[in-house]
Amino acid sequence: MLIASILRSKGSDVVTVPPEATVAQLLTELARHNIGAVAVAEGDALVGIVSERDVVRGLERAGTVLLTAPVAEIMTADVHTCTTEDTVEDVSEAMTLRRFRHVPVLSEGRLVGIVSIGDVVKSRLRVLEDDRAQLEAYIHGRRG
Repeated sequence: MLIASILRSKGSDVVTVPPEATVAQLLTELARHNIGAVAVAEGDALVGIVSERDVVRGLERAGTVLLTAPVAEIMTADVHTCTTEDTVEDVSEAMTLRRFRHVPVLSEGRLVGIVSIGDVVKSRLRVLEDDRAQLEAYIHGRRG
């Protein structure tokens, strides 16, 4: 299964903030959209990603003064991305090995979505459920 199939089912809306947005503004966007990470972009160019974990680590290090700091101070600039043509299995493996939960999706160099570990798990469960249903149908003599 391809990442494109996840974006088709969840949609490709991407919440972004500019690098100069404050951490307080970031928190507003995370809460407003009920998400765990936001792409950091300058125009159409992806320049980073920032997550709840980044905020927690920053607060521990700097205290509440962090809320007025720019997102650029806590974002991950070396972003692991994928494309719509990557497989869910490959992205899942990268997320597990590198211990991150959100991956921006690019198409022709343009940001077209973000997939979370939850999206990947749901997708993989759907495939397993389909496989189980096909096996049950085969065992019981029904052809799909």
